[in-house]
Amino acid sequence: MTHRTWSIGELAAGTGLAVKTLRYYSDSGLLPVAERSSGGHRRYGPEAWERIGLIRRLRALGTPIAAIARIASGEQAVGDLVANELAAVQEQLTQLRWREATLRALDECPDGERLRRLEILARVQRLPQARQSLTDHWYRELPAEMPKRRLDLMVAMLSPEPPADPSPAAALAYAEIHVLVATPGFTRWTGDHAEEMRDAPAFYGEIDEAAALTAAAVGARLPPGPGAAVDAFVSAHARARGESDTPAFRRQLHALVSRSSGFDPRLRRYWGLLDTVTGGRSLNMTAAHAWLTEGLGRSIAEAGRP
Repeated sequence: MTHRTWSIGELAAGTGLAVKTLRYYSDSGLLPVAERSSGGHRRYGPEAWERIGLIRRLRALGTPIAAIARIASGEQAVGDLVANELAAVQEQLTQLRWREATLRALDECPDGERLRRLEILARVQRLPQARQSLTDHWYRELPAEMPKRRLDLMVAMLSPEPPADPSPAAALAYAEIHVLVATPGFTRWTGDHAEEMRDAPAFYGEIDEAAALTAAAVGARLPPGPGAAVDAFVSAHARARGESDTPAFRRQLHALVSRSSGFDPRLRRYWGLLDTVTGGRSLNMTAAHAWLTEGLGRSIAEAGRP
């Protein structure tokens, strides 16, 4: 026996921890045993003091024993543990903020509206599952001929990540989005739009420039009218159809897009709700379509002036 080892009682006296607690740590493999006494009692070396200090610090942060055991065995680094715990805390905070926003949305409305809101808000209290169901819906419903990159972009726009700290209005809007997509026939417009195109895959391949220019114009609050965005929009349709950008084609295209400019009123409602959820950071596609339709009409009118 050497002075470099200590009994469990000596560890308890030196650390202020109960013998029962230290025995539990030892039985769990958290405290390394240096040797056994002649009577078979466990003796602990200097590393036990260091390990006890680590355990106490981690326990002060609420770290479970199982996680501490993984660190003690070298299975997990402290940095990884901190990252995992931080992610878990952030997820819990998000859930609490959503619960707060939900309760505020219910508290800030008239009695007659409360039951309706309660039914709607109950749909999205499990956020990861709610967002996944929305994403899965759009992957099923959007035209299969869309190139994957554009499909992924559209799905991301139509099923945004729930805000981490929502307002009551954003929480309610996110829940109402889920109600809309569950409405029978809501996504009929996706097939109708594809059928309007003679060569839909070619159109989806050509539309990127028009989409970017339109987003910039709408974001800058430019008035609809002739310009690069309208020209790119017409060009995408013309190339997809194997035609030329002529005055006659522009009139034909304007008649086509004017018929579909209203879309389904529920779709307009959907994009409006997305504006509320994202704080206006996402391009409203029905607003963009209306902007292009009006801009195309003005370009035709200006071209026809003497």
